[in-house]
Amino acid sequence: MDQRHKNGLRPRPKIRLGGVVPESAASKGHPAGSRPSVMQAPVLVLNATFEPINVTAVRRALVLLLKGVAQAEETNHTEVHSTKNAIQVPSVIRLLSYRHIPQQSRALSRKNILLRDRNTCQFCTRAFPASELTLDHVMPRSRGGRSSWENLVACCYACNNRKGDRTPEEAGFKLQRRPRPFTLHTSRQLMRLIGNRDEKWRKYLFY
Repeated sequence: MDQRHKNGLRPRPKIRLGGVVPESAASKGHPAGSRPSVMQAPVLVLNATFEPINVTAVRRALVLLLKGVAQAEETNHTEVHSTKNAIQVPSVIRLLSYRHIPQQSRALSRKNILLRDRNTCQFCTRAFPASELTLDHVMPRSRGGRSSWENLVACCYACNNRKGDRTPEEAGFKLQRRPRPFTLHTSRQLMRLIGNRDEKWRKYLFY
């Protein structure tokens, strides 16, 4: 454990809504003992009121548990081991004190654009790993297009090269959906999408 975690005075950890894990990071059927996969598996984060507010990775969830700011509500019967302890991997954690989550859009970034578009090219509609996607300006920058939520979409390299410095209509492309800001509603849609394969999440996501 990091030596800083042993200090009696620690800054209050920040819970960011921007931590939703994409489906590609939540791969199915982790082999036993495959620590990198286990540590990146998705964990549902609940507010103190049991309201779902975030999806984070196991690694971050374990930090919150060890700092004493959250407790495990559900586990997935897998353990991770330190030199002295074995800890059950959480599936759902709950914050012990209430956190206000502002009703606002998330920061504009490549990561958040890919999350919003679910790692799917908005022209050919195929899903790709993040490393095989780029961002495309629907209205090209050379023609006044801005770098904004409403003008940026996930795009595979093949479609990006074919589209070039043209609008989708000029290139004969059709957008899968109109781009829009990433809101709290979008985050909760992703929570439900990721939670479809974990029954422990369902009672918290109001199925």
